[in-house]
Amino acid sequence: MRVLIAPQEFKGSLAADEAAAAIASGIRRVHREWTLDNLPLSDGGPGLLDAMRRAIKADTMATVVHDALGRRVLGRYLRVRESGEIIIEAAQANGLMHVRPEERDALHADSFGVGELIADAAREEPGRMVIGVGGSATTDGGAGAARAMGARFLDGAGRDLSPGGGALVQLERIAWERPAWAAGIDFVVACDVTNPLSGQNGAARVYGPQKGASEAEVAQLEEALFRYAMVIRRQLGVDLSAMPGAGAAGGLAGGLVAFLGARMASGFDLVAESTGLAGRLAQADLVITGEGRFDDQSAQGKVTGRVIEMARQAGKPAVVFAGQAERGSGALTLTGLEPDPAAAMERAADLLSELAARWAGEFA
Repeated sequence: MRVLIAPQEFKGSLAADEAAAAIASGIRRVHREWTLDNLPLSDGGPGLLDAMRRAIKADTMATVVHDALGRRVLGRYLRVRESGEIIIEAAQANGLMHVRPEERDALHADSFGVGELIADAAREEPGRMVIGVGGSATTDGGAGAARAMGARFLDGAGRDLSPGGGALVQLERIAWERPAWAAGIDFVVACDVTNPLSGQNGAARVYGPQKGASEAEVAQLEEALFRYAMVIRRQLGVDLSAMPGAGAAGGLAGGLVAFLGARMASGFDLVAESTGLAGRLAQADLVITGEGRFDDQSAQGKVTGRVIEMARQAGKPAVVFAGQAERGSGALTLTGLEPDPAAAMERAADLLSELAARWAGEFA
């Protein structure tokens, strides 16, 4: 039996490579004779650098940037040796991974550090820069990233707005000149969600609660992003209001389109091509994938849904491991072993290994 183990991160508990290792260790307890092919994946969010580093020859670069709450952290990115292309994982700066649950501040969290990463990486003079978004703690439409690259966001009195998405309700004017270093760089936003910037399926309503936003704060962020889009359309000539994917990472994707002329591409397709996913899947007898929560959003371009789709097309059975899952999904869950979600996250590696061992035993 040859098994392809291709999960994404279990958000808040395990990186994709840690999840793959835990699943493999559980299977090996039962079936040492099986051949296991570990392939941690990402759709452009957390884990992108790890997935790409395993697939291509690249140098890891680093610089000190600011996280979503303004604290200094070490942000890493990759420089591909052969092409000089830069690969950035925005969550290295504005990711939820840097913010404890009790610290989440949806109104004031800021993407400034992403702009710092981009500016630092541009010194390498790449022809192309891929910016993976996702896993963010911010809902500021990428305004913070633009501010780090020289933009100013002003109210009606000409005063600079404070950081964070909440302040954008007062936005009247943007002072912006594209930096000289951005000339000649093909900016690509890697993401796999189609949410617009605002509206019923927009960044604030869909993802704001995950970032700590109350119902009232979601309403404020919605109003702020609507105004932000209006000012951007008026001054920069870019209409983000209904652009598919503009709401990714709290609107960071849309902001990169507006300020840097970035184009959007599938993060999953980028990683799948670089890692040879299709060929490795073709050689497997069975595919295992998984994520922290398996629900109806998983089928909307996320890693787990795309892997299941590819397995189905190739005629390969697929098994899903998850921290939690919607009833009737068919996924095997950690909460099936440990009903307390907090405890399940705390013991995620051990529980995932045990879950895999039990599945492998029943498979036999």
